[in-house]
Amino acid sequence: QVQLVESGGGLVQAGGSLRLSCAASGRTFGSYAMGWFRQAPGKEREFVVAISRTGGSTDYADSVKGRFTISRDNAKNTVYLQMNSLKPEDTAVYYCAATLLSTNYVPATTNEYYYWGRGTQVTVSS
Repeated sequence: QVQLVESGGGLVQAGGSLRLSCAASGRTFGSYAMGWFRQAPGKEREFVVAISRTGGSTDYADSVKGRFTISRDNAKNTVYLQMNSLKPEDTAVYYCAATLLSTNYVPATTNEYYYWGRGTQVTVSS
């Protein structure tokens, strides 16, 4: 079982930056693909970005390409989401997710992830 705890959310002005972290429990973090999803009020949860077990492959939603960067430190059991040039439409609760894989496949849908954190609020003011 994996427990995920997100941190780093907050209130930022448009054009600003935030760095989210997701700390995972357990000793097999390197066996999990990791993803970030977000959910705005009244909307469905949507894919933001994901990274393979080793960090060698990533996948980004078109809406965040060039602005967001995902990375992971398997020695620290942590995945990061660096968010730059934030826009008001990035406002949402951001969720970290994990799924156990034997390949370097990068899942990009909610039903491919088994473990979820409780989320951290990101609010971007205009």
